Amino acid sequence: MSSPYHGLHGLRQSQWQAKTREVAVAHPLDMTEVVEVVLLCWRSILRTKIGGKAQIGVHVFPRPQITGTFLHELIPLEFGERYPGTWRREETSDENDMVYVPVPTKSVEIKTSSSVGRIFGNRSSAQPANSRKKGRSGYYLTVNFEKFDKSNHDPQVTKVHFGWLDRRRRLDCSERPD
Repeated sequence: MSSPYHGLHGLRQSQWQAKTREVAVAHPLDMTEVVEVVLLCWRSILRTKIGGKAQIGVHVFPRPQITGTFLHELIPLEFGERYPGTWRREETSDENDMVYVPVPTKSVEIKTSSSVGRIFGNRSSAQPANSRKKGRSGYYLTVNFEKFDKSNHDPQVTKVHFGWLDRRRRLDCSERPD
């Protein structure tokens, strides 16, 4: 996928945020709706009961990786229900996590973290491009959240980012849920 920043090598760092905002606004996802969907999915996790009686955040405290997996599944599911035939979750390993059916190059990878302000890559990001099934550059939705534990029964989403992650530089548009 070609970068929306291609040919803009003269773009000064002070102009990156404005350009990225332009890229995000031109994307088919509405940023207000993205935050709404993330928070809706988060609240659904908080209401989830396992085995009909063990409530997440009360009786069960999933590790951040499991919580991230829930978000990873629920966000594309919600967009697919809202926009059938337009958005869907990935079906094959070479697709992004959330597929934009009309223009697959506008599809989105989802990354989550319980870190206060960072999203960490995984080992596959360090592999050479020819051994990867997905490209490294593209649209990303990232969600930071607080961990579940016995002292925090009501963890919160702390950040929602959407933007373009270019294999050469990170460029994103940050949103904070209120």
